Amino acid sequence: MDTSNTTHHISHMFNKEMENLRNQVLKMGGLVEQQIEGAVNALINTDVKLAEKIIRRDHKVNALEVRIDEACTQILARRQPAASDLRMVVAVIKTITDLERIGDEAEKIAKMAIKLSENDAEFNSRYAGMQHLAKHVQKMVHDVLDAYARLDVDAAIKVVRDDEDADTEYKNLIRLLMTYMMEDSKSITEVLNVIWAARALERIGDHSKNIGEYVIYLVKGKDIRHLDLDEVEKDILS
Repeated sequence: MDTSNTTHHISHMFNKEMENLRNQVLKMGGLVEQQIEGAVNALINTDVKLAEKIIRRDHKVNALEVRIDEACTQILARRQPAASDLRMVVAVIKTITDLERIGDEAEKIAKMAIKLSENDAEFNSRYAGMQHLAKHVQKMVHDVLDAYARLDVDAAIKVVRDDEDADTEYKNLIRLLMTYMMEDSKSITEVLNVIWAARALERIGDHSKNIGEYVIYLVKGKDIRHLDLDEVEKDILS
């Protein structure tokens, strides 16, 4: 028996499985990006039909998470990967969890669009800060998926940094929305719905940051959670 050919075949199959795993994560990421874009558009335009479509489509995100998670379990059981291959599987499992939660947040935004419509409200110019926050976190999601695809540590660190700006934008927006409610008690229900949508956007930023940290862990083997980012940059990029 030619053990060298057998070993080569097993190695080739394993590499194919790992590449398929990576592609499935990117497919899930692409769907999640579509969900966010649709949900934000539904909110801005008070588009109930689009919002309902986003809500119905959330099951596809969930199904992809289950499928990828099962594939990871199979690889761990059959291949028993080590070192960087093991980090890849762990990073995938963590990443799809955050992608699924981003999908949940997009669904929440779509539900807020429906609530605005039910209350005969509309997304007017005083909520312009929401649109800016939405663009910011959408870019974070796009950039972190790109960083994952290219295993780009620099890009991943930038996304982690960008979350600080997203948090600041969110806090400023909430202060502004609270002012609207105090000035006009009739707007309380409407503004509360917008606040919940803003909170969902802020959480999307948090999940994007998490994925950025997983990319760094995958490439560098370093868990940077709870560490000072300035020190991390000096250590990793030096």
